[in-house]
Formats: sequence, C-alpha cells, structure tokens
Amino acid sequence: MIRRLSSVIFALAAAACAHQQRKVQTFQTCNSFGFCTDFQYQDSLASSVGSDWPSYGRTPYGDRHSPLRQITPDNVSKLEVAWRFHTGEGAPEFKTRAPTALEVTPLVFRGTMYLSTPLGRVFAVDPTTGAQRWVFDPRVDRSINFGDFANRGVALWVDTAAAPGSRCSLRIFVATIDTRLIALDAATGTPCTEFGQQGTVQLRTGLRNTPANASEYEETSPPTVVGRVVVVGSAVADNNRIDAASGEVRGFDARTGTLRWTWDPVPQDPANPGWRTWIGSNARRTGAANAWTVFAADPVRNIVYVPTSSPSVDYFGGERKGRNQSANSIVALNASTGAMLWQFQTVLHDLWDYDNASPPALVTLQLGGKTVPALLLGTKTGQLFAFNRETGESLFPVSRGAVPASDVPGEEAAPIQITSSGLPPLSPQRLTIDEVWGPTPADRDACRRRFNELRNDGTFTPPSLRGSLILPSNVGGAHWGGLAFDPAHDVVIVPTNRIAAVITLIPRATYEAQRGKETVGERLGTEYAMMRGTPFVLKRELFLGPSNAPCTAPPFGSLTAVSLRTRQILWTVPLGTSEGLDRIGIHVPADIPGAINLGGPITTASGLVFIGAAMDRYFRAFDINNGRELWKFALPAGGKATPMTYLGADGRQYLVIAAGGDGKAWGWSDEIIAFALPRSAR
Repeated sequence: MIRRLSSVIFALAAAACAHQQRKVQTFQTCNSFGFCTDFQYQDSLASSVGSDWPSYGRTPYGDRHSPLRQITPDNVSKLEVAWRFHTGEGAPEFKTRAPTALEVTPLVFRGTMYLSTPLGRVFAVDPTTGAQRWVFDPRVDRSINFGDFANRGVALWVDTAAAPGSRCSLRIFVATIDTRLIALDAATGTPCTEFGQQGTVQLRTGLRNTPANASEYEETSPPTVVGRVVVVGSAVADNNRIDAASGEVRGFDARTGTLRWTWDPVPQDPANPGWRTWIGSNARRTGAANAWTVFAADPVRNIVYVPTSSPSVDYFGGERKGRNQSANSIVALNASTGAMLWQFQTVLHDLWDYDNASPPALVTLQLGGKTVPALLLGTKTGQLFAFNRETGESLFPVSRGAVPASDVPGEEAAPIQITSSGLPPLSPQRLTIDEVWGPTPADRDACRRRFNELRNDGTFTPPSLRGSLILPSNVGGAHWGGLAFDPAHDVVIVPTNRIAAVITLIPRATYEAQRGKETVGERLGTEYAMMRGTPFVLKRELFLGPSNAPCTAPPFGSLTAVSLRTRQILWTVPLGTSEGLDRIGIHVPADIPGAINLGGPITTASGLVFIGAAMDRYFRAFDINNGRELWKFALPAGGKATPMTYLGADGRQYLVIAAGGDGKAWGWSDEIIAFALPRSAR
C-alpha cells in the first residue's frame, strides 16, 4: 500500500515446473583489465556477470550481495567521489505539485547504467564517467498530487528469441508513477512499439475497483521479469475509503504486452479457500491488500514471490471481518500462470498498517546438514522470517499467542497473532512507563503523562477511541529498505526504526462537529484520514513530546545483523545520528544516536555493509563482523534508496547511491553519486 510521505514518517509446485529446472554452471568472466569474477548461469538475466548489477537486488533473487572485493575494510576509508550525475529535475520545467523522491537503485549491464527518476524519465549513463548516453521522457503530468512521488528503478529483459544486438533484444521496463508500463530499447531509449500500444500498457485498465483519482493508484517500484512474463504490482493510497483501488498483481507478455494473468489478493471466487476469511457484505469489495514493494523471483523454479499489504482501510476492519487471508502475506505465484503455489500470512486482520513492505530475499541455507532454498522476509512488526521457498514452510518454529481484543464498536480484532518468527526480534516490541524517554525532564514528564492516557496492552494493541500506543509503528520495525544477505557468513543485515506511534479513531460526527480537516502534512506531524465507509476518522501521529522528540529512547533507528547459523543477533548499532534534526523541528542533543531511516543495505564479499537511509544524510560503510562504522560521506540530501556496486571497464569497483532525499525531512537533490578508490589505492 502506498507509503504517503505526505502522510507518516513518522509520522509453485516445483514438480509442475520441472521442465524449467536447469543445471547451474559456474563460469568466470574477466574485463579488459584482467579483473575477474565468478558467476552462476541460471537464465538469460541471472547469468549476468558478478561484476554487474542487472536487477534491483543485483540478481532476481534479491539478496543484494556483490562478489566484488576491491573495496575492503582496510581501504574503504579512502573512497572518493568518482563522478556525479544530475537528472536535471530541479529545473523550472520539471516543477511538480507534490515533492519528489529520487529513490532509484541504478542497474548496470553490458557496460551501461540504466536509472529512472520520479517523473519516470529513464537515462542510459556511462558507468565509468557518469556521462549521459540517452534519455527517455514519458511526460508524466506534473500537476497531479501524487502521494509517494518516487520511482525506485527499472527492470531489464533479454529476448533470447531475438537476434543478438537487434532492436529491443534487450529491453528496459519502467512502471511510471501514473501507472503506465513502458518497454524501451536499451540501445536507443525509444519505445518497443510491438509492446502494448506503441510501447505502453495502461495499468489502470481492468481493475476490479476503479481508482477514485490519479493519486489513489500509482507505481513506485520496478517490475519483475521472470522468463517471458513481466509481473507488476501497484501502490494504493492509504485510508481514503474501504473500497479503495484494488490491488491485483498482473503478468504481461514481455514481448507483446498482452495480459497473461491476474491474481487478486481479495478472493472473488467462492471456491477459493480464502473466500471464507473475508466476512461481511462489504468484505469482498475491499481494496488495496496490494503489493507495492519490490518482488523477488526464482527463474529456475519459475516462481515470483509477492509481499502483500494491508487491506483498506488500515486501522478499522469492521467492514472486512475475518482474518483476511492473502493480505499481509508473502505469496508464491507461478510466474507463467499466476497460480498461487503457497502463502504465509504474517499479520491477521491487519489494524496497524503492517504491510509487508520489505522486498524478500531468496538465499540458500545449510540447516540440519541439508541444503535448503530459503526466502527471508523482514516485517514492520520487527520480525525476521525464514521460509522454505518451495513449500512456504517456516524454517524455524513460529510462535502464536493471544493478543488484545478491540474495544471499538463494530471491530473484531484477530484473537491470535504471530508473536515470534523463531528468530530474535529486530526492534522493541513493547514500551513500559520506565522506558519512556525525553531529552529533558520536562519532555520526559510530559511523555509519561501522555503514556498513562493511552491504551497500551503490548504487541498488537488495537486502535482505540482514546488513543493506542503502537510499537513498532507503521514505519517499522523493518521497512521498505529491506535486507541484505552475506552468504559467506550466513548473516542478514536489516535496518529498522524504533519509534512508537499513537493511533486514535475519532467518531465521524465528533470530528465533523470539531470542524477538523483532512491533512496532507509531513509525517513528522499529525495526520487525519477520512476512512470513508467507516464510522471513524483516523488520527495518526508519532509518540512525541513537547520538543517534537520521540518519547521512545534512542537509538531511534538501528542497523542489525542476524546470524542464521546461531539464530542470534550478531550485533546492533545505531543507524544515523540526530545531526540536522533541528531543520525539521525535532530538538534533541547533538550526540543522540540513531535516526529515522528509509532505504536499504547491500553487502560485499570483502565483508562490508553499505547503507544511506538515515535522516542525517550520511552514506556509511560498516564492518559486517562487528558493526563498526568504517566510513561515512555527507550527501547533499538523504540517501533514501538502496545503493549498488559494480566493476567498471576501467578496472575500478564503483559504489553508487541516489542522494535524492524526498523534498521534505530528507532534503532534496537530483544527484546520483558514484564512489571509487583512488587509482593508487587499488
């Protein structure tokens, strides 16, 4: 479901696919300077050399791990800016009604970098110099007040049936904020006219619930290509109405754009086993439950893994009683047909905006002397799940327990939730009066008074009329930044937020009598949302004191390493600092550790973790063994994106991040910045 920054930071059967199983072969490739890397061949794109970064998570599996070793813990402190690329979208001719966020993770393949912008413009860039080769502009309507005005990247597809080097034999797919799926020729940046209508498929066509307006239904994440199918989700605006735009996931033919299949997370067929878990006359009219984040794919098994979000509306489920199966789930779909192979629901009958926002990662684990194909998923609830990606079975014992009942008229909260994934929690799960914090005694006392007024029954406290304390908040726990996996150490790296939120449901008559109004303020403030079709208006805010500082103790954000060998947390360190928070009205001492963060990590074979994400706008490197910070660089705006790395034709390992911010708390920039070691330091 779309994460409106104008509204909270705050605030499968393997047997059926047996014909597609291919023997994995290991090859070595060397560039012209003699730098060599190993890679595994699994299909046309997964076969990309280890020196490239051809998918959002480097490979379709999404592990975000690079085999490159040139930049090491010993020399990382010598990194310097190699080049800067400006998209130009700060110019007057690109002025937008809503702030934009440059959150792209560029791709590098066959000697070219491809990147996209919030306006859906796609650039081809020389990856060693940053020089522009071509640009495509889809001409998005800049007057529309899009919610999360972002585009996190493009997808590549090699058409193995086409003559090598022929037009559109290598395609770029971009899903624009205004919901167009466009296919481009990677050599020229011009549309592949045999795809859809002159290169474009309109993604609003054929939805079960039609979007009420242009900003209710958007695209912010790159498509996922498996075989000859392009799989696309959607971003749906939160809390407008119970029958919000529907969240179907769809597969299109990568060559022609023909719709191949549709999968709806809200079951419409009584024969579907999930049908009976949506109860009430309006339940099957429910919108959202969409998949707005990045998917992972297993090309060998022909499976795409889809994380789904909360159904509309987020905080009141009286019109969609039941556990709402397939919402808030990780779902494995046959990439050719859209048939559901398995699913696992992480939150039942969501009342907390606990979307599965983090992209999953497909990895291989050694458990009990056996090799297991696994899927890792971090969640906003602060849990790290590990599943057998062929069967959906949890690899570690999952604990379920009773959770508090709702006291809101018409609501029926799920009586049981998952309280442990079998791995240690990534972030705090509850807050006590003794843990309430403030930067000054006055702040702490005010926070404690507010704490005593709120409903606080621990994990999964439902929303209430008097206000409920929610921890983790709707920005996590783990968030859309996702995780990275180091296969040499069997270590998972996850950024998290550690701040609480307050959710209050206001009877609609009371709200209207007070002449309240719907807001579109910064997430660091208070948001009201109308939740049409329910008796209530939502009030959502972070749990803050008089100085606008969190009432939860620092660190406000962390970076955590989890060992899957020991099933223990290896280390946790603050991610970011309080530097610069005064710019947005949060007043805390300068030495307070940990910041609110949104953006992802990557790992390298040399034992490094790279991440931006934090509101203090630094790009950092950490030692994967102990979490020690080894390097940082002040960006022009927050690195609210996932970085990437590759080996250039000049023999240098480059490290790249979009330093674009969000036009609000993270600042704003139109820069992509590349770093490398000085030539003498390699």
